[in-house]
Amino acid sequence: MIIAVPREIAAGERRVALAPEGVKQLAAKGVELVVQAGAGEAAGIADEAFRQAGARIEDDAEKLFAGADVLVKVEAPEALAGGGHEIDRLRENATLIGCLRPLDRPDLAQRLAARGITSFALELMPRITRAQSMDVLSSMATVAGYHAVLIAASLLPRLFPMLVTAAGTLTPARVLVVGAGVAGLQAIATARRIGAVVEAYDTRPAVKEQVQSLGARFVELPIEAADAEDKGGYAKAQSEEFYARQRALLGERVRAADVVITTAQVPGQAAPVLIDAETVSGMRPGSVIVDLAAERGGNCALTQPGREISVGGVTIAGPLGLPSRHAFHASQLYGRNVTTFLLHLLKEGQLHLDLDDEVTRGPLLTHRGEIVQEAVRSRIAG
Repeated sequence: MIIAVPREIAAGERRVALAPEGVKQLAAKGVELVVQAGAGEAAGIADEAFRQAGARIEDDAEKLFAGADVLVKVEAPEALAGGGHEIDRLRENATLIGCLRPLDRPDLAQRLAARGITSFALELMPRITRAQSMDVLSSMATVAGYHAVLIAASLLPRLFPMLVTAAGTLTPARVLVVGAGVAGLQAIATARRIGAVVEAYDTRPAVKEQVQSLGARFVELPIEAADAEDKGGYAKAQSEEFYARQRALLGERVRAADVVITTAQVPGQAAPVLIDAETVSGMRPGSVIVDLAAERGGNCALTQPGREISVGGVTIAGPLGLPSRHAFHASQLYGRNVTTFLLHLLKEGQLHLDLDDEVTRGPLLTHRGEIVQEAVRSRIAG
């Protein structure tokens, strides 16, 4: 069986889907690994590192796709610059594993099903204990949360830590993190590490201890969310009445902060607006908002995805593709997730799909010419 790793062609994408350590583990299971020449170059991983781990290097992307039994990617398949599509390069009955944006791009699922391709959308991995080591969203959120603080520190016209100098004492920056999921917790830890005073808010009271364990204060608002998580462990959307009440109550903490980092997202939906324009107008000049939900519209009403803007002296950053900015380690983390998932599927050097297993069934998007995810089918029908 051949597992192939292509070079990513999405704009700005620098990661690679497998790292050499994963190649070595998989090769030991009796499968052949083929990596496209230059696939890891942007992540600082040379072809020679893949070769030494046991992979064969292929220059021709078309041959790599056509010969793959299993193709592993970071980003969803893209249209090719010269015409055609990456999906069309795959042979029928091949298997595709990657972040396939099933709820955002159901058209890709249709195309994969029409080609008879079995595909796994890793964003749909169930958040259960057995699947933690395969959870790419958590891995990439760790990187994003870390980098959000670096962005804030570079934009804030203040230093983060308290400093006692011969010229006097400098007070520490005050940071508010909205959302204490993986990205939020990493942002808290990073901001604390460089000396900020941090507080955090989340709709789930259960995360209070995690926030406090990192040295931050947990903000409690007199408002209760109904069913904040779905059965898969992902955030659920709340009512507009809830969000309106939340914006009003959270506004005071936002206006008191030097930096606000927002992380609230609901899979397949626009991000909830947690900071309105009126609240931004009440923030001190020089304050910074880093909106990690920018790709889904943003948690701030004024966020412009992919841009840094200034409104009344407040800088609002809507960064995109943060994991790619740390492509080496992001590729290592992503590659470990993918490797663990592949090892879960492999039996005697071949893929074995046990559809009674939640870890296999959860991320399965298309199989035997059908879209198997009900949520995706509903989007297409609606």
